[in-house]
Order: sequence, then structure tokens, then C-alpha cells
Amino acid sequence: MPDRIDPARLRALDRAHVWHPYGPMPGRQEPLVVESASGVRLRLAEPAHGRTELVDGMSSWWSAVHGYNHPVLNEAARDQLDRMSHVMFGGLTHEPAVRLATRLVEITPEPLQHVFLADSGSVSVEVAVKMCLQYWRSAGRPAKRRLLTWRGGYHGDTWQPMSVCDPEGGMHELWSGSLPRQVFADAPPDGFDAEPDEAYVRHLRELVASHADELAAVIVEPVVQGAGGMRFHSPAYLRVLREACDEHDVLLVFDEIATGFGRTGQLFAAGHAGVSPDVMCVGKALTGGYLTLAATLCTSRVAKGISSGDVPVLAHGPTFMGNPLASAVACASVDLLLGQDWELEVKRIGAGLRRGLAEAAGVPGVRDVRVLGAIGVVQLDHEVDMAAATRAAVREGVWLRPFRDLVYTMPPYVTGDDDVARICRAVCAAAKEG
Repeated sequence: MPDRIDPARLRALDRAHVWHPYGPMPGRQEPLVVESASGVRLRLAEPAHGRTELVDGMSSWWSAVHGYNHPVLNEAARDQLDRMSHVMFGGLTHEPAVRLATRLVEITPEPLQHVFLADSGSVSVEVAVKMCLQYWRSAGRPAKRRLLTWRGGYHGDTWQPMSVCDPEGGMHELWSGSLPRQVFADAPPDGFDAEPDEAYVRHLRELVASHADELAAVIVEPVVQGAGGMRFHSPAYLRVLREACDEHDVLLVFDEIATGFGRTGQLFAAGHAGVSPDVMCVGKALTGGYLTLAATLCTSRVAKGISSGDVPVLAHGPTFMGNPLASAVACASVDLLLGQDWELEVKRIGAGLRRGLAEAAGVPGVRDVRVLGAIGVVQLDHEVDMAAATRAAVREGVWLRPFRDLVYTMPPYVTGDDDVARICRAVCAAAKEG
């Protein structure tokens, strides 16, 4: 084991060499140094605003649904390390990847039968887009190469995913002149429980119909638009898209990277609508936050279409595709989730968020408070002061990561009621300070 680096020295080295996500180089905000993590708590290397531990209200960007240092996942990782940590997936296979693919087919909507294992969520969306484009090329219809989505979405930071993120208000607006030009519907009307807006339904149907000859697929985040704005919409619009895609021969892709594995109250958000996509992307919580892994699932129609074309292979092969270590932990994470009453836990957390965040509705500058599943959102009427909001949360003993005009939380499912209440106090404090 190398000697520990003093926290002050660590921060200096970090500032000199480490480029953090969505930040400049060098960074303008000094990150907190995490020494270890267990349960729902992050232990800091030195106190911050009087706190040496923080309750994680973010599940490490929505992935650590079982919390940290979980004995079941630790055991799965150790057991697989003793066997092999990696082996190439080209020409070889292994039990963890086969088990995981089989498990994903079992728990996702029935038409999804085939699994492509990828490195990350963004890559799984790249693969989904490539599948759709190649499907139509193989079918002799190469003109079907554009994508339709709705505004307010976010699908990742690599090239094709950026092209279907919000082109104006999103973080990838910088690249709008270089990215493929996709077709954008208006953002879906707010409100998970809201009655469908008939004018918007017509808008969706007409847009799919008018562009059908050039559309390879429609791609959306079902029910919850995540990093694009933490907005909730009626599941009815997913049924509209399914019907329109079927009518006009367009594939339908659901990006369930953030919504999958129970976060919205259904195992997959598609379940709220009772519809199935042709292609589905999953990630984030897939390994319980232990290792990077994602997957793109598709129907037999899509797989057979590609495999019967002039180029009968999907030309995509990440070096670490099907990584045995990540696959073994993912299998353990999925089994751990399904082996407990996760629905009850998500409902419990949701009820705690509703109680605790009600106070925020009366805070000056708060525009909206909303909860769905184990997601709590406070939306401001102005850009959040991230530094001030973060300090306020840390003083309450909680780690949050506000962005744009949002202070939100997605706690691990193992978060106890007292800690849910603490998270809510921190969200409210951050909203007041931010």
C-alpha cells in the first residue's frame, strides 16, 4: 500500500492535474476529499463546516442504490477477483456476462431478448443509435437515419447522445452546429399525474408522421427527464409514441439509464405506461455504483434485421465489454435489489421526501417542489449558486450536487427515515442559500 497523501497535498495535486466533470481546468471550487464510504455515509479526510461525515443524497449520481461497502457486493467482487478480473469478449465468453444478460432479459419488457454490454451509459446510447441506423440500412432504407426526441432531454456526453440532448437549454448547445441535426418535439407537459394534453398528443403524432421517411428512431427518457431538468411527464405520452412509431414504421428507444432499477417506483419507467421499446439502455444502478457498466437491449426484430444485412455484424467492441468483474457485481446488485421489497423502500423514501420537502414550497425563490418514486426536486426561479447551496447542505451533514435551477436528491434505497429527513433539511437549506 502506498503512503497516504496528506489532504492538503492531495487537493494541491488534484488542482494541478485532475480535470473534474463539467468544470474548468484548474477547478474554481475546491472538492471535498472523501476518505471512505459505508452505508449512506461519506467519510471526509478532514472536517468541512464542522462535518466529518456526510449523508449521500445523490447515490453517487444515482448509481449507489444499495449504499456503499455493501457486504454482498463486496463478496461478489472478491470472489470474481479470485477467478479473473478481465478477459476479452471477442471470441470468448464467461459465466458472469452470460448470467447478467440472461437476468436482464428476464426482468425487462418481454420483447427485449438480446443484450449488448457497454462501458457506460453514453456508450450504451451510442450503441442504441448505431443499432437503429444499421437496422434500416440493412433493410434497404438508408435514408432513415435521423432521430426524433423531445426538448429537455439528456442522453450523455458522447457524440450521438449529445445530438439528442436539448439543443438550446442543454449543456451541449456549444456543439449544435457540428452535431447531426435531429428532429425535436416540444418538451412534454409537466406532471406525472396530469391528464394528457390533446394538443401535445397531436403534436407528437404529426411530427412522427411528417418525418417518418427519414426517422430511424424516436429516443426519449421515459417519465423522468434527468440531467436535462429533472422534469416528470405523464406516462401516456410513451403510449402515444409507441402507437405512432408502430403506425409509421419507426423504432422506439427508451433511455432508462437514470430511471431503471426502481428509481421511479416501477422496476423500469416503461412499466408506468405498460409499453415496450424496441431498444432500451440501462446503466448507473446496474452495478450498484461499484463499477462502470451499461447495457443496450433490443428485440429479435432489430437483431435479426442487422444480422441479415450486407454487413451482418454490429461493428462495436469496447475493450472492456462484458468485463467479468463488473458483470459479477451487476448480477449480485440486481439479485440484491429483487431479493428485497424494493418497492416498499422506494415508497417509504418517497413519502419521507414529500413530508420533508413540503417546507421548501414556502421558501422565497422556489418555483416548484415535486417528488416521484425516490426522487425529490426543488426547482428555483433562478440559477442556483452552487457553492453557497453546497455549503448549506454540508453544514446540515449532507452531500448534494445542485445544478442549473435545481436542488434535488436521489438517495440510496437503504437510507433510513432519519437520514431522509436530514436530506430534506439540507435540500431546504440549500434552496434558501442558493
